[in-house]
Amino acid sequence: MKKTGGIDYLELPARDLAATRAFFIRAFGWRFIEYGPDYLAFEDAGVQGGFYRADLCARSDQGSVLVVLYSADLEQTQRQVEDAGGQVSKAIFSFPGGRRFHFLEPSGNELA
Repeated sequence: MKKTGGIDYLELPARDLAATRAFFIRAFGWRFIEYGPDYLAFEDAGVQGGFYRADLCARSDQGSVLVVLYSADLEQTQRQVEDAGGQVSKAIFSFPGGRRFHFLEPSGNELA
């Protein structure tokens, strides 16, 4: 159920929409809807959102929000990310509340 003030949609920049789409399909099975040459909406990702064509990228060290994906098997998820062409930027580490790793997708966006 949608709630006023709840997060409804995320938008991220992408230098290479085709490479970003291929990565998320291969790594996580996301589905995409193309809205012209400069925008891709994604589905089956836990929240809806999209990628817009831009020379920018979202990285936490540049002040961007960090998108954190859920994983039931962190090591397997890391293998999927690497097999799909993602680059691990922070190896698996523990923090209060769990474990995670950070990675860069082909357009340079950082996710965890």
